[in-house]
Amino acid sequence: MNSIFVFSHLRWDFVYQRPQHLLSRLADKYRIVFFEEPEFREGPATIKTSKPLPNLTVCRPVTPVDKPGFHDDQLPYLRQMVRELSEDHEDPYVWFYTPMALPLLEELQPRRVIYDCMDELSAFKNPPTHLLEREDALLKRADIVFTGGPSLYQAKKHRNPNVHCFPSSVDIIHFRQALDRNIALPSQKELGQPRLGFYGVIDERFDPEIVRQMADVHPEWEIVLVGPVVKIDPETLPQRTNISYMGQQSYTVLPQFLAAWDVCLMPFAMNESTKFISPTKSLEYMAAELPIVSTPVKDVVDLHSDVVTIASTPAEFISACERALTMAADEKLKMIRMMRDKLSRTSWTVTAESMYTLLEQLDEQDVAENAARFAVAAKASDATRAKSVRK
Repeated sequence: MNSIFVFSHLRWDFVYQRPQHLLSRLADKYRIVFFEEPEFREGPATIKTSKPLPNLTVCRPVTPVDKPGFHDDQLPYLRQMVRELSEDHEDPYVWFYTPMALPLLEELQPRRVIYDCMDELSAFKNPPTHLLEREDALLKRADIVFTGGPSLYQAKKHRNPNVHCFPSSVDIIHFRQALDRNIALPSQKELGQPRLGFYGVIDERFDPEIVRQMADVHPEWEIVLVGPVVKIDPETLPQRTNISYMGQQSYTVLPQFLAAWDVCLMPFAMNESTKFISPTKSLEYMAAELPIVSTPVKDVVDLHSDVVTIASTPAEFISACERALTMAADEKLKMIRMMRDKLSRTSWTVTAESMYTLLEQLDEQDVAENAARFAVAAKASDATRAKSVRK
């Protein structure tokens, strides 16, 4: 099997999202090394490894450098680790989720370079130094670029000749478990009703003011927020008796949360960090066949405003939730039919297969180009010999 060497700013055991969905499927066709950002620990540098799936090895560097991410000070240790790992993975595809790891490409002999651009990382809080510079270099070096949604595609399509849009998809079978409302977690059943929920990373992309006003205007609503709080002060989040913070939960139990909810929420802040996002949860919520209310994130508006209610202000968001809770049966049936139609046209398996096909085509192109060069060289050699004979 060919190998894929992945450099990621996200940990495999963090929130289960695009990298895990795609690479777990591509592991059927490739040996995958998932190389994470390093963690700090005094003492000699080492690598923690785990194998969450057949053909997929997660490598977490541990170094004595107390600097975040793929910081330049980490590179001497990381270069040596990558060099040693590469001995078992000849001519790998090298797949980037973060441009910050680009200097490590020098330690590999890449078959192809792939950039799966799932976020505009430069728009996030406290972006790394040199991020834009390295992304520019990566876009010039990459043989193929995938983008996580239409907005990112529009932003990147002129910066590389081989850019393909692959929006967030869904594991339909997993999330349709929520259609059995009896599987709801006990912690959810104990809450009052109605229940309105969100799951995902709670960071600068989350709008706490919307949630604060929802809780105050409707103290009878139970608002459930599932996910880790990252890069923001938890003290800035609203604390109310009808808001429940559930912390990070495993991907496995997300349908059990959904099964207890009446409305699904996407209260994203409208700022630079959400300008290019394409939320994976949009389709996951749809698989549970529940009403969805979102702020006007561009990709949500462009892709899903036929089934997702869009609300721009806290007042509009609250009104949209009120309507969702009182939706007539015929209106809800129409919504569910539209959701099912949308879901029938996408899956992570189809997305992974499409990416695999594009990579195979790159290899076939190489074979064809090499054959053409050989034919030209052979023809020139024959002409030289014929000329020599005539002399």
